[in-house]
Amino acid sequence: MDVRQLELFLAVLDCQSVIGAAEQVHLSAGAVSQQVHNLAADLKTELFVKAGRKLKPTPAALRLADHARLLVGHMAAIQQEFAADPLADTGPFQFATGVTTLKHSLRRPLRHLRRQFPNAQLRVTVSSTEEMVSGLIDRSYDLALISLPYPHEKLDILPLFEEELLILRPSATRVEGWHAGVVKPAELRNVPFLLYPSNRSLRVVMERFFAELGIRPDVVMEADDTDALRSLVESGFGYSILPEYALRRSPRYFHPLRVADRRIVRQQVLATVRTPFPRPLTRAVARFLQTEILAEEKRIASSA
Repeated sequence: MDVRQLELFLAVLDCQSVIGAAEQVHLSAGAVSQQVHNLAADLKTELFVKAGRKLKPTPAALRLADHARLLVGHMAAIQQEFAADPLADTGPFQFATGVTTLKHSLRRPLRHLRRQFPNAQLRVTVSSTEEMVSGLIDRSYDLALISLPYPHEKLDILPLFEEELLILRPSATRVEGWHAGVVKPAELRNVPFLLYPSNRSLRVVMERFFAELGIRPDVVMEADDTDALRSLVESGFGYSILPEYALRRSPRYFHPLRVADRRIVRQQVLATVRTPFPRPLTRAVARFLQTEILAEEKRIASSA
């Protein structure tokens, strides 16, 4: 017994005719009759008796119909949940991102996303790249906005934009305006640095930068929060390297700096777990967010 047999049985029951049911389901009368016969044989019961030109259901058929309608209804609900149409997907959708990106790049795109997919149960988690990648692999997240470089062999990637990281030098007085100055590599030797923990992807970017300059930074503090690192720099505890988007608000008590001819950047991408059966909603949301985020980056750049 299978669900298709139950569907054909219900069609015969509703039409009171094999021929009528066959026309309804677009099969031959012989195919419908054979499936209903096989169902009766599996259940070891008689389902229909002839009453003139119609088929009359037996009491067993009427009992079976109650179960069949429930089961066929459940199957239809399952098929709808996993349908190819992402707008018909009403299941929970887990999106993960970093806090800095959420604050500075995702406010408008997420508003538009909620309007575009009103039936989806969109949920947002703020986390680190390392935790987001782990969550994608174990299916805790459907989609994540992560930073590269980071090992991503098990992921499919949609590129977004490069985000510059700037060196912060503490200032005893308030710094007005926005201008990134230039610092010589020698000036970064033997100064205290406040950096992200060594197991974070951003720290990897920074270590590569220091290695290219031939500098071994004096790391006196580590923190996993961008706002905390900024506050510590402004309090005079040392230098740091932070994403530019987290630095533009005022007031500020630091000088943003670059090393001439060298940019420190991380690449922002949308990531999904690599699978032969991707969820249609995940693909649709990823493409939509890619378009919206790139548009938002252009808007921010033009207004800067």
